[in-house]
Amino acid sequence: MTAKPASFTRSAGLIGLLSLALILFNFAPPARAQFSFDGDDNNSFANDAAAAKPIVTADATWDVPKAHAGDTRILAIQLHIADGYHINPDKDQARKVGDFEPYPASFKVVEAPLDVVGLEQAVWPAPHGHKAEYVTGGELMVYEHEATLFLKAKVLPNAAPGRYALKFEFTYQACTNVFCAAPATLPITAVLDVVPASEPVGEASDTNAFASYQDLAGYTTFHFFGWTFRVPDSGFLGGLLMLFAAAFGGFLLNFTPCVLPVIPIKILGLSQHAGSRRRAAMLGGVLALGVTAFWIAIGVLIISLKIFTATNELFGLPAFTISVGVFIAAMAIGMAGFFTINLPKQVYLINPNSQTLAGSFVFGVMTAVLSLPCTAPFMGAALGWSTQQPTTLALFTFLAVGLGMALPYFVLSANPQLVEWMPRTGPASELLKQVLGLLMLAAALYFIGTGVSALIQSPPNPPTTLYWWPVVLAVVAAAGWLIYRTFRITRSPARRAVFAVLGVLAIGGSVYAGAALTSHGPINWVYYTPERFEQALQRGDVVVLDFTAEWCLNCKTLEHTQLTQAPLVKLLNGPGVVPMKVDITGDNPAGREKLKQAGRLTIPLLVVYAPDGREAFKSDAYFASEVIAAIDAAR
Repeated sequence: MTAKPASFTRSAGLIGLLSLALILFNFAPPARAQFSFDGDDNNSFANDAAAAKPIVTADATWDVPKAHAGDTRILAIQLHIADGYHINPDKDQARKVGDFEPYPASFKVVEAPLDVVGLEQAVWPAPHGHKAEYVTGGELMVYEHEATLFLKAKVLPNAAPGRYALKFEFTYQACTNVFCAAPATLPITAVLDVVPASEPVGEASDTNAFASYQDLAGYTTFHFFGWTFRVPDSGFLGGLLMLFAAAFGGFLLNFTPCVLPVIPIKILGLSQHAGSRRRAAMLGGVLALGVTAFWIAIGVLIISLKIFTATNELFGLPAFTISVGVFIAAMAIGMAGFFTINLPKQVYLINPNSQTLAGSFVFGVMTAVLSLPCTAPFMGAALGWSTQQPTTLALFTFLAVGLGMALPYFVLSANPQLVEWMPRTGPASELLKQVLGLLMLAAALYFIGTGVSALIQSPPNPPTTLYWWPVVLAVVAAAGWLIYRTFRITRSPARRAVFAVLGVLAIGGSVYAGAALTSHGPINWVYYTPERFEQALQRGDVVVLDFTAEWCLNCKTLEHTQLTQAPLVKLLNGPGVVPMKVDITGDNPAGREKLKQAGRLTIPLLVVYAPDGREAFKSDAYFASEVIAAIDAAR
């Protein structure tokens, strides 16, 4: 082989370096554009850089200089941005403009004494629109001149007096109107003085930094399968939006696994009166009244009488859960009609299956009771907000939930023609009642089983799940009876084929679900105790806290459809992440207290905690991809 001349080698190397430089220049993201020193603005930046003049500086100020154990303090992080520059907001507020995607700012806790103070997620100010020459198609959202972030710190009740340093990092990208610098990180330190109870904490800060805190912090955040909504906590508009959120959550209750099975039963009942619009409207209206009345009663018990603090606490009482199961079982047997029990005449006056006003009202109450184990998206945050409001407004929140849940029954009763397709009499109608009765029996066995599971559970150990197999057996019986009776009452090959396929799918699906729900699953769950939670954070791990219970079907649905997806399972079982389950099936006061600390009254709920104790993500309706992104961000 002939050696290449040295000049050729040098030329080839130079060409390669130039090509690499061109590639890097062309493919560098616009938000990290290369420095250019042509023009006054760029020369200004060059002078700033040469003089080591910082573009962004920060001051950290407490609302009150010192704190006692148990106090709550607000830390203001005041950012000072040099003239002629702007920075992008956080990822939730930064927006893509055309093909340009800005580099979002971030704020994280680097070091904090977790045995002294608990920190909430930072509250960011609202950015404003700004037109930059390097962006076409719209305005960027930016901060200029001044911007203040707020951090709420809760001093733990057992915190010892002393001076504690909290260290943070603010990462940002500074830009002028024509170019952007490389991202930079600004270290920030705040010292928290915890003093003995006998020592005064000092006067509240008179700085203007806290003037906008209430406006910024006063909102509730809703996460709904990738969408994020922020609603003001106060003011007429904020209150109206929160009531709408509560009503929408109540409406969504009808599509949860707890309530959805009973809707065909009511449709079947309304179909019996499809020919009489007045009668159908009256029965549907009374049913809706029963739903609404129950939710108002729950609100009174929680807000005024303080008998319990959350709707799901009722299902934490085994006696209540078992009683609901027995009541549903009695209804199921009566609906299926396999045998008749002669009861006193007074009992039949409020028989939920009879088409009477009293029966419809009781059926509405029962429908609302069935919804308690399943909270809908928007509803948990709205009910949590209601407990911080005056009594009247809080009760209106529960009224809104009831009206939202009752809405479909209003619509169906006002338009009975929508259910005219249902069989009213004959063998097909009887078969439908029998199948629905057996499915209601499955629901009854579920509630009885969860009640028994709660009785024998000893937290933090996981509860037994063997009760699922009687539930599966009831569903298999319903599907098998559907197949058998269909072949007896019709000779149509098409109908036989359709209902045979439905029955086989129901049998296969229920057996598969039973196996999945009684197995350990692919995730190596750690069951919550306060000590295990603190130890995980002290190790520097991200904690994924899943609030659940055996009676919470929404919890089961999310866990088996989202949390068991392979990429997320790998991440949860990997290093640096602790999947922790808070099961409040039975008597678990520590778990319920943690739920309250997370600012919620209801489950399901999933919270991702960063190693510094911050809530990096919180949602009752989420996709696996959101949880993966939250874990990565928390790290």
